[in-house]
Amino acid sequence: MLATLGFVVQPLRGNCHKGFTMRIPVIRGVIDRRILVNYHVDPNVLAPLLPTPFRPKIVHGVGMVGICLIRLKNVRPTFLPSWIGISSENAAHRTAVEWDDNGSVREGVYVRRRDTSSRLNAWAGGRLFPGIHNHARFTVTETADQYDVTLLSDDGVTSMSVRGSRSDRLPAASVFRSLDEASDFFKAGSLGYSATPDPARFQGLELRCPKWKVEPLAIDEVHSSFFEDASLFPKGSIAFDCALLMRGIEHEWHGRPDLCCVAEEMASPNM
Repeated sequence: MLATLGFVVQPLRGNCHKGFTMRIPVIRGVIDRRILVNYHVDPNVLAPLLPTPFRPKIVHGVGMVGICLIRLKNVRPTFLPSWIGISSENAAHRTAVEWDDNGSVREGVYVRRRDTSSRLNAWAGGRLFPGIHNHARFTVTETADQYDVTLLSDDGVTSMSVRGSRSDRLPAASVFRSLDEASDFFKAGSLGYSATPDPARFQGLELRCPKWKVEPLAIDEVHSSFFEDASLFPKGSIAFDCALLMRGIEHEWHGRPDLCCVAEEMASPNM
């Protein structure tokens, strides 16, 4: 919209708002369980839902959105022992995106919303570490092979549920042609930028896993209040694609400089 008013929006790295680039220590822990629930969506429907400077990352002609349901254990700064770490259930509504950065195309995920079972995370998110976190109630029932996770946010904005079991193959309707292709696609989305109260500023966080391993999760039932909202995703524009499971993965979170956008008046030959 800014472009149509004679402005061009340019992404800037670092201290676009002086004093607001968040500096955090490297955070270490274990991904006890991570479920990536993924939907493919019409890019023409998805693009207007993304803030500048992001655009959909396209795979086989479609965009990819989803929810990351992750249980973290022993999370603490690297200089502290594991026994002092905290555990929590968390959810992130994500979109695979690209953006331009100093003449290069970057890729990662745009995180529209984060929910957490931890009141500490909900308080500290956006203050002590990147991303505003909303408190939610998680209900989890799982075995070594079956997983049932539901969440309902305290503010009533977000609800979702997923039930499935470990599998050895992706769904036939998935746009990914192999598990390796799906794994590589989501591994490339390790850099995430979260929405903030400032619509022109996004807080960065990078996930690093020394060992990256995913396996298919066959889904029996899935529900998402956001992705089933027909006012955002009209009928036929979005469909469940696949779900991937990660278990027992050591990881680190690295803070990244804020990504900000500023509007600059675009030169006109008539001016």
